[in-house]
Amino acid sequence: MSILNLILNASFVVQLVMLMLIAASVVSWIIIVQRGRLLSATHKELRAFEERFWSGIDFNELYRECKAQPYTSAAENVFMAGLKEFSRMRQQNTSDPDAVMTGVQRALRVAITRESEELDNHLPLLATIGSTSPYIGLFGTVWGIMHSFHGLASVKQATIATVAPGISEALVATAMGLLAAIPAVIFYNRYVATTDKISTGLTTFADEFSSLLYRQAHKMHQSVKAGAESH
Repeated sequence: MSILNLILNASFVVQLVMLMLIAASVVSWIIIVQRGRLLSATHKELRAFEERFWSGIDFNELYRECKAQPYTSAAENVFMAGLKEFSRMRQQNTSDPDAVMTGVQRALRVAITRESEELDNHLPLLATIGSTSPYIGLFGTVWGIMHSFHGLASVKQATIATVAPGISEALVATAMGLLAAIPAVIFYNRYVATTDKISTGLTTFADEFSSLLYRQAHKMHQSVKAGAESH
């Protein structure tokens, strides 16, 4: 009574349930590996960019470096969106610092939301697999047990040896459901926490970046105001 024999000798419905659970497990592990690499890389890139940002480099030079790269990280996209909006407001001769920062903060929020959605991609599917796989396996178990007991109708004397193979085949479906669900639930909770941590880091960076841009906008406003008074 090996596991392989139990699967091969199971009823068609139970085999179909097992096939669904195997497919769900494969999909969940693909998501787990792909999301794990993405979140780990994004977290490292956020820390690396913050170090470069606070190294004293000129914002325009940093923007050109980010623009020249074939791939930009989440933090770089947020930075570029904020500085691009800041430059656009300056080109429109908007001298009011509050008006400038309203547009900049709006651009930063949109960029953070876009990056957070990218980080959350496929995680709902992982949660669905984790929550539904045990019930799918339980359905296969119930069906297999019903099929096993239905076969007793043609047997004159029912013994444990008669029903044991059928029940064992059915219980394999429950085990496969748990094997598909447990990793999905564990990594879903882990990745949600990591995503929240990265989103919080992006928000903190955006707030600090906004403060620096507000100082620049305020200095520009004061210089324009001083120039107008001198004339």
